[in-house]
Amino acid sequence: MNGLTDIIAPAAITPRLLTTSRRQALQMLTESLARANGVDARAAFDAVLIRERLAGTGMGDGVAIPHAHVKGVTSPIGAFARLEPPQDFEALDKRPADLVFLLLSPPERGADHLKALARVSRFLKHADARDRLRAARGADELYALFASAVQSDAA
Repeated sequence: MNGLTDIIAPAAITPRLLTTSRRQALQMLTESLARANGVDARAAFDAVLIRERLAGTGMGDGVAIPHAHVKGVTSPIGAFARLEPPQDFEALDKRPADLVFLLLSPPERGADHLKALARVSRFLKHADARDRLRAARGADELYALFASAVQSDAA
């Protein structure tokens, strides 16, 4: 795998997203993803909200990976943001998330969705990756981390 660059575009990375709620963070992330990938922002937001109602997508350690299947998406795509302040994504460790990776996939490609979700999760579970994402100075540096860090962690 070549990092996560097949999933995330530089235009879908927000180094500092000021939010007042999880819902607002999800709306802003779906709008960013829609602009970067030509996806229907409303359909994406609605699908993500439905998924979030099933169970929170907080992984713990300040990370959340909200995800959903959305008609019109042709392959897994993602957006990333560092939230200020962190928001509650119902992680088991009760820690609010400041690192959020939104993942959308086509409804008919469940296996691709699970593989992409596993790749993102595998990357974000490492403390050193989270530390580098929190320390990165801008979108270009964040994109470079997504491009390179997963290569050595591909399984």
